[in-house]
Amino acid sequence: MTDRSYTPPKVWTWDKENGGAFASTNRPVAGATHDKELPVGKHPFQLYSLATPNGQKVTILFEELLDAGHDAEYDAWLIKIGDGDQFGSGFTKVNPNSKIPALMDHTGDTPVRVFESGSILMHLADRFGAFLPSDGPERTEVINWLMWQMGSAPYLGGGFGHFYHYAPENLEYPIDRFAMETKRQLDVLERELADKRFVAGDDYTIADIAIWPWYGNLVLGRIYGDAATFLSVEADYPRVMDWAERIDARPAVTRGRMVNQMSGPPEGQLRERHAAEDFQTKTQDKIGGDAD
Repeated sequence: MTDRSYTPPKVWTWDKENGGAFASTNRPVAGATHDKELPVGKHPFQLYSLATPNGQKVTILFEELLDAGHDAEYDAWLIKIGDGDQFGSGFTKVNPNSKIPALMDHTGDTPVRVFESGSILMHLADRFGAFLPSDGPERTEVINWLMWQMGSAPYLGGGFGHFYHYAPENLEYPIDRFAMETKRQLDVLERELADKRFVAGDDYTIADIAIWPWYGNLVLGRIYGDAATFLSVEADYPRVMDWAERIDARPAVTRGRMVNQMSGPPEGQLRERHAAEDFQTKTQDKIGGDAD
């Protein structure tokens, strides 16, 4: 029987104590809460991020560009969203929406701010002419899948992931609703991968780079607790599993997952990245532990 015990008020008001695991990261207004300038390193690209799925998209692309021989060196600065870094005045100038990742591109005469992960992927892919066809139907197909991911992931993360794993109490209706939608999305990928090596065709593109941190990490059992078992991913989506494992094996993906990482084993955490050698010298296990 449907539980109708909660009656919404005539006018909603914000209750800071009713936000669950992310109470400190969300609020119903925009703008800065405090003055704090962003650091700027020596490279033309300045990334301000955290290793959430959206953050991993951009660091994976940067590492893939470097592996492909492009001059894409970057500084990656850690934004601790639990501490409210995203509400600092410097960050809101780069992204008025106060969400990671955010990028400043200093390669031209005028610095360019780029926010929203999909926009950053397209900006970098076009800037280097890599992982996104320059024109024609092939380009459109990659963008189709990039937009699919941008529109679908809120149902996965904000819907299924939140209610299944993070919400302060388990509620059957939202878990069922978003589990159904997540499985439908996985089935979309499963069907598309029937005759293609990658999501948009035979080539690895920013479509895969955008989709993998969400759906690849999900089926590999890395996000939302025991969600992979709950959603029966191994039995129901073997093609998605194969795609996820092939991408997971790429060295650039391994490195990209480490950048701005604050969870997991210390050897997998590179809180900030300013040079390629940081992966060998500055992971948390090499600089003295995993404390913040």
